[in-house]
Order: sequence, then C-alpha cells, then structure tokens
Amino acid sequence: MANFVVSENVAAMHGSSTMIAAQMASEMRAKGIDVIDLSVGEPDFDTPEFIKNLAIEGLRSGLTKYTPAAGLAKFRQSIVDFYAKEFGAQLTPNEIAASCGGKQALFNAACSLLDPGDEVLIPKPYWVTFPEIVHFCRATPKYIETEANDFVLTAEMVKAAIGANTKLLIVNSPNNPTGRVIPKDELIRIIELCASRGVYVITDECYLFFAYPPAEPFSSAVLPKDVREVVCVAGSFSKTFAMTGWRIGYTIANPEWTKAMVKLQSHSATHPTSFVQYACAQALDSFDQTKAAVAAMTVEYERRRDWLIPELNNVNGFKCGMPEGAFYAFVDVRGLLGEKFPTSAAVAESLLKEAHIVVTDGEGFGADGFLRISYATSMENLKNAVKQMRELFAKG
Repeated sequence: MANFVVSENVAAMHGSSTMIAAQMASEMRAKGIDVIDLSVGEPDFDTPEFIKNLAIEGLRSGLTKYTPAAGLAKFRQSIVDFYAKEFGAQLTPNEIAASCGGKQALFNAACSLLDPGDEVLIPKPYWVTFPEIVHFCRATPKYIETEANDFVLTAEMVKAAIGANTKLLIVNSPNNPTGRVIPKDELIRIIELCASRGVYVITDECYLFFAYPPAEPFSSAVLPKDVREVVCVAGSFSKTFAMTGWRIGYTIANPEWTKAMVKLQSHSATHPTSFVQYACAQALDSFDQTKAAVAAMTVEYERRRDWLIPELNNVNGFKCGMPEGAFYAFVDVRGLLGEKFPTSAAVAESLLKEAHIVVTDGEGFGADGFLRISYATSMENLKNAVKQMRELFAKG
C-alpha cells in the first residue's frame, strides 16, 4: 500500500492548540483524574431552554430537509431585523449567508477572497485558526505586534503594516485570547483606512455581546454601505448564545462576496442544520427574551473576571491586564521563565502534571511567554485553581 502523503495545503497547517488542550483534559477525566479545565473556549452555561424548545418545534414542524445553501429566507431576514433593532444597521437578506459556526464563516470569507501570494494582516496575539486559514489559501500572513499598546490594535499600526500585496486584514474584537476590545471610534478608523487603501476586512464578532461596561457591543455591520463594501462580518451563535455544539453562524458581506461564499459552501457543508436555523431565527425574533438570556451570562462572566484578575496578579510570576470582553485572561508568565521554566509551554505543562490544571500555552496565539486562562467555568473551579497556582509557583 502506498504511503499516504498529506496535501501541501493541509501540511502547512498546525493542529488547533485550543482543541489539543481540551482533548488532554478529556483524556485525563477518562482516567479518573480530577481536572480543572481552564482551556475551554466555550460557555459553561447551557443553551437557553426556550431556544432548545424552538429547535424541537422546528423538527416537529417537518424542517428536516435541505435548505438553500445561503440558509433559510427566515433565518437571513431575522439577522437583518436583529441588527436593525440592536444596532440600527441597514442590511438586506442578500448580504447574509448562514454557516456551520463562526469558523466556517471565516473559512468561507477567506477562501472566496484570497489567492496565492496575497498578504493578510493579522494582529498578534491572534486566535489560533487565523494564520491556518491564510496558509490553507496559500496566502501569506503578516503579523502586527500590539503588545506595546496593551494588545489593542490601532489604525496607525495597520497603516504602517499595509504593503503593495496586502489584500486583507482580520480583526477580532472582543479578542480571543486577550479579551481586549478595540474602542468603537478606533475600529471605525481602521476599517475606513482599509477601505481607502482597497484592503478587505474580516471582523470576527464571535464575542460581540460579551463586552463589559463601559465597553459596549459594536458591529461593523452598522458602517455606511460604501465602507462595508470591503467588510465581511463573521458572526456566531456559539459563544454569546451558548450554542457551541449547534454549529451555527453567519456572514454579513456585500452581495457579490456573499454569492461567492454561498457558491463555496454549496460544495462543502451545503448549509447548517435546518431546524437549528429555524430555532435561531425565532430566537432573534424573540428579541427581549434573547437579550435577557445573553445579559445574564454577561453579568456572571463580569463577576468572575472582577474576582479572577486581581487574584492572578497575586500569583508569583504572573501579570495580567483587565480584559474588557470575552471570557479570557491572558497572563504574562515571563516572570517565571528561566532554567526551571524555559518557555510558557513548560509552565503550562507544570500546571497540568502537578496541579491537574489545563490552560492553553500562548505560543499557539503567537505569544510565547503567556497563558490563556478561560473563566468560562465555575467560581469554585477558579478559586481552587488560583489556590493551587499560588502554591505551585510560590517563592522559595
């Protein structure tokens, strides 16, 4: 039998470090080890009960067949109506396409736009999948360092990075892994700059509604139509609606870009699950009930954040800024690095082996020397984890 040779497109990719960490936690649990998993990038809340009931309603009404590749007309209209109510955006259904989660939305957007040799600007630190999508498209990632501005991207940074071959900028706010939020006015300046230079922008708005006061949710879908010509919003129900396993997302882009993404999806996933689309459409139409469910989760994440960040800063060798959104703490552990811990991966390994705490090493996010800690878990777990971290890394 001939040896299997992986395609160049896939060989250029790395496995997802966040998924690898989650797998380690699962394997340890299977061995009966009591694990505190601070790696997981998903809400610890269950999907709101009324959304589950809507999915059942869709099933019972016979929504078990194919839908158009772009998604149900009702689903696309519900996105239009929701963004109008929430943000005052003026969208049309031919700008909307359903996708199997935010990750496929990003793949569809990038693969329908990029050619080999195109340059893609990616601010660091980045979500682990961004560079892998670019490599898959045989485009070239160009990274923008943001640490000097506490991990917040600015228009000046983007302006300095744009080159002759720059085709695309990928922006993620609220950010994974840092939890930082780009101020509304700055994000508008960034997108307007890109529009003036003919550079497309994908805005990953997966954590859109997890912004803590005084930060506010802001979507680039509200920008004037001439500016939005270069923008694709990648949206998702996974995080803010606690629906990670449902695999449902969407894109908002100009009609031609949308048409190209639908064409691509028609030959891959075809469309997201029919009755899931129905449930999401109905949930968005139930505006007040849905907003209340999301707000309740946001308040709890903010409570955890407010407790956790000061506590992490009291762990020897740890330093962590205050995130304005999402549910991650991005911890600088360079104060621990040396002979015992040559890299942040060694710090993560020590936490895993000695304290049975699973975190994600920053190297996968383009930031060796950092750890991503998710607080999408119980306060009990967070308190136990911090206690063990203090003991593990105590001076002396």
